[in-house]
Amino acid sequence: MFSQTRLPDEVIVIDDGSTDGTEEMLAQSFPQVIYIKQDNCGVSSARNSGIALAAGEWIALLDSDDKWMPEKLAQQEAALRAKPEYLICHTEEIWIRNGVRVNQMRKHRKYGGWIYQRCLPLCAISPSSVLIHKSVFHEIGVFDENLPACEDYDLWLRMCSKYPVLYLDQPLIKKYGGHEDQLSRRYWGMDRFRIQSLASILKHGELDPNLHDATREMLVKKISVYVKGAQKRGKLEEVHRYKRLIREL
Repeated sequence: MFSQTRLPDEVIVIDDGSTDGTEEMLAQSFPQVIYIKQDNCGVSSARNSGIALAAGEWIALLDSDDKWMPEKLAQQEAALRAKPEYLICHTEEIWIRNGVRVNQMRKHRKYGGWIYQRCLPLCAISPSSVLIHKSVFHEIGVFDENLPACEDYDLWLRMCSKYPVLYLDQPLIKKYGGHEDQLSRRYWGMDRFRIQSLASILKHGELDPNLHDATREMLVKKISVYVKGAQKRGKLEEVHRYKRLIREL
């Protein structure tokens, strides 16, 4: 972060219950950092705490297992100055899995503009790549702390239903994966959280008719796939609950 060619105006570290000596390291090596320690409340709570504390107009996020390239903030700032109608900017990324660079699949391709429908299948924006004007959070809210996973998917749906997104095709972050404590390894049936998000935005999102229909179609598709998996695992109560949800749509 401090290797950025355009240094951040402030750095806020939310320590979500770590036991690895983070506080001591920061106090010794980076005393300028605003450090907040909280009980282990989850990634959404940690991000929301940082967003609430931020004094600046623009918010950049950095997860603990990601890394910014040195030009990340400078290039985003320049791009947003050139196109001030945008309040959200994200970038291309490099993926590292178990120490080896891997190619993204076609479904993970990034886009700019009005990308709501591209956000429906899966998370289309990486939290560590974004630069977001704080006014956006005031309008659409922050991360949903009731979602133990797919909280970023939920936020991008709410955000991209109302705002276009500026996309820089330069890889300006590195995403590291493959470790055992990733959320995607912790929870079975991740789509159930996406289902929860889709159902919520249908109910509260005030979508135009085209986006509403596309959202409903994706919700039915994800429920159908999830139900098949639940049936194989003998989760009959969930099967009945999600079938009932389809009938109610």
